[in-house]
Amino acid sequence: MATRIEKDFNFQTAVHFEDKFCLNVYETTISLLIETENPYEQNVAMDRVIHFLQGVIQGSILIDKTQKAAIKKYKAAGLKVCELPDEPYDQVVAMVVLLKLNAIMENRLRVSDILLSSILGGEVRYSIVAEVAENHLSENNWWNDSTVSLNNEEVEEDKKDNVLKLFDDSHWVDLGLSWKEKESYAWQPDL
Repeated sequence: MATRIEKDFNFQTAVHFEDKFCLNVYETTISLLIETENPYEQNVAMDRVIHFLQGVIQGSILIDKTQKAAIKKYKAAGLKVCELPDEPYDQVVAMVVLLKLNAIMENRLRVSDILLSSILGGEVRYSIVAEVAENHLSENNWWNDSTVSLNNEEVEEDKKDNVLKLFDDSHWVDLGLSWKEKESYAWQPDL
């Protein structure tokens, strides 16, 4: 029996839309299915979601990946750039976020659907189910990668060393969000 849970999140980003830079606030509710019986892995999966939404995508600039000149300028200014497959419409953001969250949770929890709205979107709520997002964004991109990447360039840099790494989560280890529990080294008295 799969257990369903829901969690609300808010995050702020900038958006590059029609050659304008605007700030936006998103509200989202994600519905998740618990896929593992291991409580530690359940907590790590949720902590990865929190880290991604509040520490990675928050404060980034959402932009259509075809806007190469603007992307180059934002990166030159040292800003975090989140490249999208289209203009940063709320439904596109919802699909990308849903797929990225599923990728980073690596089948411990799974987002079945997402409800997302934003200030710039007039607070219209878009309800997207996983199957729709998977069908519309089936190509292999950063949102299908389990790292904390926001664009394909970051994914390529991560894989540059030409060493095949199976089940590599070193980027998550540094954040304390690995699937492996740390061994506890409690003091034991000598007997």
